[in-house]
Amino acid sequence: MKTLLGIDLGSSSVKVALVEVESGRCIASASAPDSEAPIKALRPGWAEQRPDDWWNYFKTALGKAVAKCDIAATDIAAIGISYQMHGLVCLDKDMRTMRDAIIWCDSRGVPYGERALDELGRDWCLSHLLNPPGNFTATKLAWVKENEAELFERIRYVMLPGDWLAWRLSGEAATTASGLSEMMLWDYSNAGTAQRVLDYFGFPQEILPPLVPTFGMQGRVSKAAAEELGLREGIPITYRAGDQPNNALSLGVLNAGEVAATAGTSGVVYGILDPQKSHIADTRINTFLHVNHNLGLMHCINGCGILNAWVHRNVANGMTYDEMNRRAASVGVGSDGVSIIPFGNGAERVLENHDVGCSVHGLNFNRHGQAHLLRAAQEGVAFAFMYGMELMQGQGMAVDRIHAGNANMFLSPIFRETLSSVSGATIELYDTDGAVGAARGGGMGAGIYRDAEEAFASLKCVQVNEPTDSVACREAYGRWKELIKMKSER
Repeated sequence: MKTLLGIDLGSSSVKVALVEVESGRCIASASAPDSEAPIKALRPGWAEQRPDDWWNYFKTALGKAVAKCDIAATDIAAIGISYQMHGLVCLDKDMRTMRDAIIWCDSRGVPYGERALDELGRDWCLSHLLNPPGNFTATKLAWVKENEAELFERIRYVMLPGDWLAWRLSGEAATTASGLSEMMLWDYSNAGTAQRVLDYFGFPQEILPPLVPTFGMQGRVSKAAAEELGLREGIPITYRAGDQPNNALSLGVLNAGEVAATAGTSGVVYGILDPQKSHIADTRINTFLHVNHNLGLMHCINGCGILNAWVHRNVANGMTYDEMNRRAASVGVGSDGVSIIPFGNGAERVLENHDVGCSVHGLNFNRHGQAHLLRAAQEGVAFAFMYGMELMQGQGMAVDRIHAGNANMFLSPIFRETLSSVSGATIELYDTDGAVGAARGGGMGAGIYRDAEEAFASLKCVQVNEPTDSVACREAYGRWKELIKMKSER
């Protein structure tokens, strides 16, 4: 039975999926670790993980998935990889990992990005990078160069998490154009490496791995990796993409005007922009090369599912998430005036990197209780989605239909209804995930599927939420926006 292996390297876990080529059906999936993967925060705003832990999680998840189905190692025809974006992995000349990876939600690069925006020039950054340098891989590396100079001098390659995983599988160092765009090292005007950014930060060109196509031959599983994992030597790795471009692919979002969303630990709205609109004028949203080299416009909320998880641990008194949703539904739209600002996981690009934190507003000790907090948390996250979507609309992105996976906060009727009502968008849920999408992407890159239409022929919509005209929801959003304005101006 010819099978595709998809790997989704996240900050919470590593998930794998085995997809049968002929039917497009996921025949087995698994993730590791069983509880949320640890993130080291040695100082406020820092976030690091050990790459070797990613490998061990992958190995465990792969073993669990293979044990669930009747396939042989020789059945796997191709591998696709999805990964947490913007991370920094440093390797020395012996290809040894030099330090823990600085991951996406680490904010130490912010001041380096702010200086670069001033000194490179806002107009140049927005016309060539389609972003300010911000808190991305290049600025994380700038921090390493200044604060760990001896280590920086010994760097052979810098890699994104997915590049590193592909290297561990194949022994071949590589990255993609889409990957360089999320590093802030892709020049859209020249369709090549952003040499001016490299020169500005003092990075040698040689520390970037060679480019490979997003879809196509990127390496083959080495003998050592095959023996360790129980796989066949020589399996081609034929697709890799950051988690948000890959999520869009997983949901069939490839063309201008289409929008994908996720609401896991972080929340993301990712829409495909007409490639002719190549000058971005708002520094609060992100632009990347999509998997098919269209432009992907992205709004990210650090404090999304992590807020809901915090509420689950600290407010819900042992309830399940379903019980939390039912309890929250006992309160009307707008949470009777209670508003929660959900940004308790560090600085937010959408707020121009202001770290406004998480806060509760409008609480009355005589009128409000647990249910109000449970509902206000979900509404606060939905309003954060809407805040960014308004910025995207200002760049010409229509948001009238949102594709999302049937998972995480999109499982909550309150969250879906709030987001649909405040945005006026229809929400369509699909039974897929990033690992399944990466597997299908691997099938496309290997030429097993002719195109995306064939690869995603089995993708089915499982639920639709139509917007309702809710005056109470709009009023609650208006109150929330006023609070954001007040906090951002401090």
